[in-house]
Amino acid sequence: MQATAYTYDPESRSGQVLLDDGTPVPFEAPAFDAGGLRLLRPGQRVRIETEGEGDGLRITLVTLQTF
Repeated sequence: MQATAYTYDPESRSGQVLLDDGTPVPFEAPAFDAGGLRLLRPGQRVRIETEGEGDGLRITLVTLQTF
């Protein structure tokens, strides 16, 4: 799934992405670390992997979108 980086805190390595429908979804450090990134800037397109649905939706991986 694709999303857009919305917020990112380099100290906690957590933040939020916006899904294409505008829904903000938070991510924690383990999801950021799983993607192998060192930095994330607001507005970057990212690829995410998730588990769960609705209010239980959880991001398990955040990495850069490559074509």
